[in-house]
Amino acid sequence: MAQSSRAKKTTAKPATQPGKWPVESLKVEGNKNYTQAQILAVAGLKVGQLAGKAEFEAARDKLIATGSFETVGYKFAPSGDQNGYAASFQVVEVNPAYPIRFENLGIPDKDIVEYLRAKDPMFAPRLAATKQVLERYKQLIQEYVTAHEGKDTVIVKVMPTGPGEFAILFRPARLEPAVAEVSFEGNQVIPSSALQNAIAEVAVGAPYKEDSFRQYLDSAVRPLYDARGRIRVAFTKVTVEKATDVQGLAVKVVVDEGGTYDLGDVHIQGAPHFETAKLFKAAKFKTGDLADFGEIGKGVDRIKSVLAHQGYMRNDVQIVRKIDDAKKTVSLVLRIDEGVQFLFGKLQIEGLDLNGESAIRKMWTHQEGTPYNPEYPDYFLKHVHEEGMFDNLGETRAETKIDDKTHMVDVTLFFKYAPAPVNRKKSESF
Repeated sequence: MAQSSRAKKTTAKPATQPGKWPVESLKVEGNKNYTQAQILAVAGLKVGQLAGKAEFEAARDKLIATGSFETVGYKFAPSGDQNGYAASFQVVEVNPAYPIRFENLGIPDKDIVEYLRAKDPMFAPRLAATKQVLERYKQLIQEYVTAHEGKDTVIVKVMPTGPGEFAILFRPARLEPAVAEVSFEGNQVIPSSALQNAIAEVAVGAPYKEDSFRQYLDSAVRPLYDARGRIRVAFTKVTVEKATDVQGLAVKVVVDEGGTYDLGDVHIQGAPHFETAKLFKAAKFKTGDLADFGEIGKGVDRIKSVLAHQGYMRNDVQIVRKIDDAKKTVSLVLRIDEGVQFLFGKLQIEGLDLNGESAIRKMWTHQEGTPYNPEYPDYFLKHVHEEGMFDNLGETRAETKIDDKTHMVDVTLFFKYAPAPVNRKKSESF
């Protein structure tokens, strides 16, 4: 039974305590970043123990307290033999989860990772950037650093690593020399101002470390050259000195922009359920033209969208470059992993009366058992607003419940009415 309902009477008999039965099975639904074993380790319930509502509430509270989940629900029902519970937790993980990095802590990264894995069953290579999660790991790392005679106070920050990309960084609180300004030398194709704007978003203000700075160059500056076919661009020299006009470091980057490359052949591997010609048509690759990896990336996104519309919504496409320096071309191999196909399951509607729900169900065309299109619910709600079929319709949203075992997706549409506009008499002019 769900946590919101009362316990139903069953033929099962409490072993020794009223209201408690043996837990015969436990599972977790909705988890992606964390394994079932990790989640159940935190919940603290085990197969064979006596449990009732109080124990399940306590387990849910423990999971919520980790800061890794937006919501946690549970349900338990009589097992097949009526002598215990078959129980499960339903979780919605906090997203996004960011990769973690360590800088200047004086301890090998692998040792810190091993310690965190041993101390916290919820440890993962990617963590939710909630206050609870960041504080917990900061304290654990502080304990480890102090135990190894470290003098530094550990701090944690979410830092940009590229356009739209972030990482959780643990480092000492002591002030490290930070990047104050970046200049470029040797560039002609792209103006220095464009390069400086790109690197400033991720590097300026960050403590300087050459390995990290070169990662910033690869994530923020290299894509600008990739979009111009300059795929052999190299940052041949990085020098650092104290800035003269501001506090911090002045970093100078020498750029070898290389020559331009055209797009050669493109081959697709994988995707056995799709016609290759259809995927190429959707991608709109321009072979023989300049190898613009900005446009190539958009083409790959269009391929992913074609796959997703047929229920393969967890597909992945890897781009493998094959560079011919003599011909100045770059050919591509797209390795497609379709993933499993998800089908549409049930539609639930919240917030409407019977007449309104009936009207929505007539409009909804996604049939049960057909390949699930993840873009359809939002498209449908936008269409409902555009049709104006409800007076004073307010916020609407769609929630999906994905079953990774049955590969079915249920959708719930939420409707909310806005207050009716107030009719006010126009004031008379004097």
